[in-house]
Amino acid sequence: MKIVYLALAFLFLAIGAVGVVLPVLPTTPFLLVAGACFARGSERFHRWFLGTKLYQKHLDSFVKSRAMTLRTKLCILLPASGMLILAMVLVPILPMRIFILCLIAFKYFYFFTRIKTIREEAAPVYDD
Repeated sequence: MKIVYLALAFLFLAIGAVGVVLPVLPTTPFLLVAGACFARGSERFHRWFLGTKLYQKHLDSFVKSRAMTLRTKLCILLPASGMLILAMVLVPILPMRIFILCLIAFKYFYFFTRIKTIREEAAPVYDD
């Protein structure tokens, strides 16, 4: 079973890494899943993952303090909202459009009420 977790971890890590350069693909959720899979698959790979710049730049502050900078929040929310709005425009079914609007509203509500916003200066700085 550990092999399955490791395979999934590397798959989600790859998707998350691609999400760094593609604005339509979210990075954070895939890296969170990768971290969980690494933790179940191998202690050694989990430690390695926690030391990567990808983890430190995109997840470290969130995992430690459930906080993100406004810029990070918007970098997650805006591309995802754009994709949902596109889906809403293309779907002709009114209940689905209403559902998508509710989903967008919930995302913003959750991000701005449940995840603390920190200043850029308070966020850890990592060299690229």
